[in-house]
Amino acid sequence: MNPVDPVALTADLIRCRSVTPADDGAIGLLEDLLGSAGFTCSRVDRGGIANLFARWGEGRNGRSFGFNGHTDVVPVGDEAAWSADPFGADIRDGVMYGRGATDMKSGVAAFAAAAIDFVRATPPDGSIVLAITGDEEGVAADGTIAILDWMAANGESIDACLVGEPTCPDQMGEMIKIGRRGSMTAHFVASGRQGHSAYPHRALNPLPAMARLMDRLASHVLDEGTAHFDASTLAITTIDTGNPANNVIPAATRATVNIRFNDAHSSASITELLQTEAERIADETGVRVDMKVQVSGESFLTAPGELSDLVAASVTAETGLVPVLSTSGGTSDARFIKDHCPVVEFGLVGKTMHQVDECVPVAQIEQLKAIYGRILRGYFGG
Repeated sequence: MNPVDPVALTADLIRCRSVTPADDGAIGLLEDLLGSAGFTCSRVDRGGIANLFARWGEGRNGRSFGFNGHTDVVPVGDEAAWSADPFGADIRDGVMYGRGATDMKSGVAAFAAAAIDFVRATPPDGSIVLAITGDEEGVAADGTIAILDWMAANGESIDACLVGEPTCPDQMGEMIKIGRRGSMTAHFVASGRQGHSAYPHRALNPLPAMARLMDRLASHVLDEGTAHFDASTLAITTIDTGNPANNVIPAATRATVNIRFNDAHSSASITELLQTEAERIADETGVRVDMKVQVSGESFLTAPGELSDLVAASVTAETGLVPVLSTSGGTSDARFIKDHCPVVEFGLVGKTMHQVDECVPVAQIEQLKAIYGRILRGYFGG
């Protein structure tokens, strides 16, 4: 049979208008393709989200290698600002344009094509799993988590996994992600007592208390970094009072901070620190400070070793570059998979992801398929 063309598959996926939480046929397209190649496909839809678990080989015997990715994309933004149809997959001068071209329909197409070609040419002693979700760019509660829940309920497992997110800043092959920082957001409400600004002694102004709290948090050094991570960061993202009157001391004010933390912390330890500072300000000022925390993910690290060595060697063989092992960037679905098996991430150059005129050189899609194919051959001893 002819090899699967990852460029054509990327184009087909881009033409599906799968803006989170819509699917528009993207998961079904992959289900049909993989099913026709001998993969056992199971739809793991949950909460209105389309998800796919596809396995070739016996899931409970031999080694099992998995790929994870997503077909949902962010909104196009101002469509008039695009030079091409965001869902047209137009190719100009060897570059394909479209929402999801980089993040990450090309990555899904590359690992699906590589997996199909591999099992047709050299059926491995073991299994290959593709876990593909339509809920990565959104809340992510019914995406990869739903697939992992289904796997646990059905006795399915993966021994090692590669997430196909874009990982390279500028050049194809320059970076592999072996971990990610944790991410959490804290929302504060400082409550005092409203009053006339001419009689401040009759009011309890929450603004100085909130300003003091935000200054202390922003000035606090969480750490100096660890062996594989940069220093943790805390950023104030908003302070809101919404007071239209210049002669009224408001009753309450709100603020939000976002924290990206390394493996020196957990969300629990960060929460304790924030709560301690909030209580200290409340004691000093008499202003009540309430806090609500949302955790997007804990920090994690897949220690350099067999999996990262295999991926790095495959990248070097195809690109000539020795990739840096990094933990930079935001969150990805690897934060869920790390509780199931060792996981690393490798994919395209991510310069244009989420931007107007998102695009990818078609040569990079073909190169990425070659890298993924080499990883499979290396993993299964081919």
